[in-house]
Amino acid sequence: MAERGGLAGTHVLVAGARRTGASVVDVLLEIGARVTVADADPAQLATLSDRKAEFTEDLTTLPPDCGLVVTSPGFRPDSPLATAAHAAGVEMIGEPELGWRLGQDPAVCPDGPPTWLAVTGTNGKTTTTGMLEAILLAAGRDAVACGNIGLPIVDALRAGHRVLAVELSSFQLEWSPSVAPFAGAVLNVADDHLDWHGSMAAYAAAKARVFRGRVAVGGLDDERAAGLLRAAPGRRVGFTRGEPGPGELGIVASRGVRRLVDRAFDDAGGEDRRPTVITDAADIVPAGPPGEANALAATALARAIGVPAEAVAAGLRAYAPGAHRGAVVADAAGVRWVDDSKATNPHAAAASLAAHARVVWVAGGLLKGAEVSDLVLAHAGRLAGAVVLGADRARILDALARHAPEVPVADVGGGDDGPMDAMLAAARAAATMAHPGDVVLLAPAAASMDMFRDYAARGDAFAAAAQQVAAAGGASGDVAGTDADPSS
Repeated sequence: MAERGGLAGTHVLVAGARRTGASVVDVLLEIGARVTVADADPAQLATLSDRKAEFTEDLTTLPPDCGLVVTSPGFRPDSPLATAAHAAGVEMIGEPELGWRLGQDPAVCPDGPPTWLAVTGTNGKTTTTGMLEAILLAAGRDAVACGNIGLPIVDALRAGHRVLAVELSSFQLEWSPSVAPFAGAVLNVADDHLDWHGSMAAYAAAKARVFRGRVAVGGLDDERAAGLLRAAPGRRVGFTRGEPGPGELGIVASRGVRRLVDRAFDDAGGEDRRPTVITDAADIVPAGPPGEANALAATALARAIGVPAEAVAAGLRAYAPGAHRGAVVADAAGVRWVDDSKATNPHAAAASLAAHARVVWVAGGLLKGAEVSDLVLAHAGRLAGAVVLGADRARILDALARHAPEVPVADVGGGDDGPMDAMLAAARAAATMAHPGDVVLLAPAAASMDMFRDYAARGDAFAAAAQQVAAAGGASGDVAGTDADPSS
């Protein structure tokens, strides 16, 4: 990447010094910008000390002559830093927006901008983005998954990839005023991050920003996503787990076999033509409704840029889900222990619970303003027990008491003795409730940051606790020593 372009000589404040912030610093220095890095954690700043940048722990003011702020997604529009930038007339953007602008700059991308295929939604973003990457690679495209999935977009850009499968959170979209992917998908929209956005309307509006390109893909089985799709500019393509109409993707059943089909792109049929068959639904992993919906969305995005059906099928067969998304982490005494720590809101937890007939549910954390009453009411009949931990556990306990009073419940606290001890107590309590054939399911319906670094650390703690407890005896009260007393 040449040391030139539109930001050469501009003083840029980079807010946040973790992985994405570090990548932003590197790309800005490469194109000749002057960089100041701000982070409240001096140890985090120290990890970038070898860069030719200035450093500050002040996250409330702008340095002199600052011309742009590139923020990590966690900074809200009403944060002190955002307020200071607005007062000074300095634009504040996120890393995806920076990547988008750099991609449009011939000095940075002499071969032209890469094609963006973007995925957002309350749940299923990472799975859909991973499926999309697998499909694109099966088609021989120079593609990579990036964004909220882990790899910073600017790193994907620097590597020269020509197609970007971009996962975008609502936070990232909020700070992306001009990003317009060639095709963007909204999978679903449920209560989440309302504490950050302030309202469901603002949260949904952030998600809808992914529809600013040529093709909008939306989940028709989700009322809010379908509503956003109806209002989208450009070409609108819906997907459904039912039989699709013209211009849609969906699933058809014939002789007991369910198949994903396309009636929207290329060789797909119109009113009087047969749809293009993509693959058998039985080939989709993870199995079940969420996995099928994710596969349909990934298929639509890939088909939007001309990927043939055979490559889509090959990519879906090649895809393997990431960790903490319904993984079996222990199996003993007839009880399976399943880690779905990625179920960080009630909508995701509902899908996770629906996949099992009888569950001891391990839940709790930071609810971020979301309600859990409907979740408990809908799934009370499958609960063999519930173990609740974390900062907002009182709200889950209240919902269980009102809507599932017959279900045994254990409150293992907020982790005052350490998160690993709390998770071990949760596993021991769950083991006293579980019987052969049951699933002990970590589907927290809440974020992890009250007790753990992130959802992965929470899932790792659950796996370790599950394996310890399973090795010690298994189910039906065989494990002694729980510090929590289940009560109905």
